[in-house]
Amino acid sequence: MAKGKGGLGGWAFIIGVIIAVLIGLFGTLNSLWLGILVVLGLLVGFLNVNSAESTDYLLAAVALVIVAAFGRDVMSAIPLLSGVLEAIMALVVPATVIVSLKAIYSFARN
Repeated sequence: MAKGKGGLGGWAFIIGVIIAVLIGLFGTLNSLWLGILVVLGLLVGFLNVNSAESTDYLLAAVALVIVAAFGRDVMSAIPLLSGVLEAIMALVVPATVIVSLKAIYSFARN
């Protein structure tokens, strides 16, 4: 994420991570919270990751998605950790889709 950029995208990410951790620890990811995390993730993707950072962001996000997908069985043994990871994924996946689309558009434009 861009240094010194703060703004709405930075706050969306920070708030999203806090909400994701709290939901994972103390609640369930119902449709309301899922919608909130998706909207925050979209804001992060649109406002917080620029083209210079997109490769690093996408690498980290893809690693997270792969580890979460393959580690789902292991994480299910620890419900709190599984819930936190699931909620973080609800934040990261929409941002990853937006950053990916922005990168593809940048390649196509050039």
